Amino acid sequence: MSSSPAYQVTDPATGEVVETFEPATDADVEAALTAAAAAYATWKDVPITRRAEIVSKVAALFAERADELAAIATQEMGKPVSEGVGEVEFCQAIFDYFATEGPTLAADQPIKTFSGGKAVVQKLPVGPLLGIMPWNFPYYQIARFAAPNLMLGNTIILKHAESVPRSALAVEQIMKDAGVPEGAYVNLFATHEQIETIIADPRVQGVSLTGSERAGAIVASLAGRNLKKCVLELGGSDPYVILDSDDVAEAAETAWATRMYNMGQACNSNKRMIVMHDIFDDFVSELTQKALAIEPESFAPMSSRAAAETLAAQVDDAVSKGATLHAGGVLSDAPAAYYSPAVLTGVTPDMRAYGEELFGPVAVVYKVGSDEEALELANDTQYGLGGAVFSTDVDRATSVASLLETGMANVNTPAGEGAEVPFGGVKRSGFGRELGPLGMDEFVNKRMFFVAD
Repeated sequence: MSSSPAYQVTDPATGEVVETFEPATDADVEAALTAAAAAYATWKDVPITRRAEIVSKVAALFAERADELAAIATQEMGKPVSEGVGEVEFCQAIFDYFATEGPTLAADQPIKTFSGGKAVVQKLPVGPLLGIMPWNFPYYQIARFAAPNLMLGNTIILKHAESVPRSALAVEQIMKDAGVPEGAYVNLFATHEQIETIIADPRVQGVSLTGSERAGAIVASLAGRNLKKCVLELGGSDPYVILDSDDVAEAAETAWATRMYNMGQACNSNKRMIVMHDIFDDFVSELTQKALAIEPESFAPMSSRAAAETLAAQVDDAVSKGATLHAGGVLSDAPAAYYSPAVLTGVTPDMRAYGEELFGPVAVVYKVGSDEEALELANDTQYGLGGAVFSTDVDRATSVASLLETGMANVNTPAGEGAEVPFGGVKRSGFGRELGPLGMDEFVNKRMFFVAD
């Protein structure tokens, strides 16, 4: 792995570098490993009800600091303040969920035996874990990894994205203020080489990464080489299938709002809208009107100039090969990171936009003539994170959704979401699950405990 870029705050609205942070030294890495291992020795023995009290305090502090945290995210990666507040409130819900449900989820599970004796599966912590988190949801991504593992008694070394260092430090401060013991949660501005060192260290028992396929492949290779458990949540190009609608305008409104959330920078966003032929033209017209109604630069910037340029190149490639850009798709002058929300049709397999993830505000719409064609197109992707199917006939939508090759399938809603709902994918979208009951089942020693008669 190559050296990391600098940990710095760059305002995507202006391109201005606001603040730069020194990366961790090798001594810092060793100190983090030592602290996490020492904390684990005692944290794992703290009664889970006591751990729950501390995790509940973490939730409360997220709520108290929502405005402050949202403002940090706006400056670091461009998220609108209202969306930032919503993200922080979701973090509160996640920590509250695991604080409340964690003791039950981690309880011993009796096993029916046929040869006498009593057997249970115990859910025990495994030790220090490394979390490698992305910039697009700088708080939520941490919450869904940290909350269940702190409840279990694991300890955490957190390596955040280089572009959101203030967000990373703000979460670390919340942990300290909530009473999480020193070493049980450690923020580390590690370089890529240092990540290799951490994964290889025998004190570390697992690694969770949310990020790109490339990063996931590297981390999975390092984890495998060192016999460490890993969880990966990678890219997505989720299908959003509309089989029919008795209100096309409303269907388009929901699809547009879903696609534009976080300026299209969500792993499980509806990146491929697959629409039945008889409502296709009206649907595209509705989306186009919404895009054309947006005033220049009245929308949020993307996370970085590089991200905006990558998206522009993908769209330009499609247009050069025959796709139709109905609206938007204008890249601002450098160094700002604005890209106007766009509507794109006519995408074919020879275009980058067909197979690559478009991580930004572009609504790509495909026309299909049957449920079978819709399903074939929906599954014609290397990704398998989530997907949604809409119809006035619930049974029809359910039939199609049940055949989606995804980790999450939804009927008549863009996504079933909540702290209690597991999140994760298949194929090149990764493996493992976060949130819900499954979020307590990844980094855990499911020890069989047998007592003979």
